[in-house]
Amino acid sequence: MTDWDKTCTAIHNANDILLTTHCSPDGDGIGSQLALYHALKNMGKNVYMHNRDGVPRIYRFLPGASAVSEGETFAGDNVDLIISLDAGSRSRLGFPDSFFADRILLDIDHHASNDCFGDINLLEIGACSTGAIVFALLERLRMPLTPAIASAIYVTILTDTANFCNAATTAEVFDLAAKLVRAGAEAWPISREVYESQRREMLTLLCTCLGTLELRDTGHSAWLHVNTAMYEQTGADAQDTEGFIEYARSLQGVEIAVLIRQEEHAEWKVTFRGKYHANVGQLAVSMGGGGHHHAAGCTLRGTFKEVEHQVRQAVSTLLADSPDGE
Repeated sequence: MTDWDKTCTAIHNANDILLTTHCSPDGDGIGSQLALYHALKNMGKNVYMHNRDGVPRIYRFLPGASAVSEGETFAGDNVDLIISLDAGSRSRLGFPDSFFADRILLDIDHHASNDCFGDINLLEIGACSTGAIVFALLERLRMPLTPAIASAIYVTILTDTANFCNAATTAEVFDLAAKLVRAGAEAWPISREVYESQRREMLTLLCTCLGTLELRDTGHSAWLHVNTAMYEQTGADAQDTEGFIEYARSLQGVEIAVLIRQEEHAEWKVTFRGKYHANVGQLAVSMGGGGHHHAAGCTLRGTFKEVEHQVRQAVSTLLADSPDGE
């Protein structure tokens, strides 16, 4: 569903707009939020940014990042339009139902698992990132690209294509990246901030996490996990696990990589990466989550052994049913 006209009308008619993205936000969620924030401010709108969780450290270099507030409630009562960015369902935003009462909800997203939860839905499943949809929206709104907007959208593409490496990377993606660079996005400084500004604690945690590596399903699945004891031991936190799963996926012969990360005492974030045929997006949906064909996730409750057993069965079934028996 792609409601371009309704989207543009809703934005033009709104006076006070709240931008938000999903829990544990990533580069696409934050970049899309910041890009739209700058554009709407330039239109003369009153714009607020509020997320359930804060801006991850590696994205705080982006202009406007300090204006994002966080928490389960938002004090502003005058908001007439909420724009959700990069979330596949309303529950992924992490707010109670009262948060959305008497406000129009505009859903902008590119996940195949999106359930069209908005009053207005701007969905482009084939887009490489939600930021790419924001770019197209700004073109329709006739909003010029500033360096701040271009940099934020560039981050969405950089991170959601895994540094221009995954299946979403097409000729059109490189064309869009070139437009953003010409508009003021600085590719090398942005890449440095995102990929080469890690804390020492992250490397210590990575070493510990890689020690949990297991190959299963005759080498077609690779498994990693992180628990709270590892955080305490290394001084790291959940933000430091960004990119860990790619080490598991990089192994020769691996079709599905899995990272199980402890969130709370009995809550676990499960991240999936696929390499060839297996649709990990459908796998995540079957367990209450969502995502894309090659990148997805869900949250499960229970002991580590219970969660691991549930996920292991699901992964083995998917591999057995996928083409070539992998």
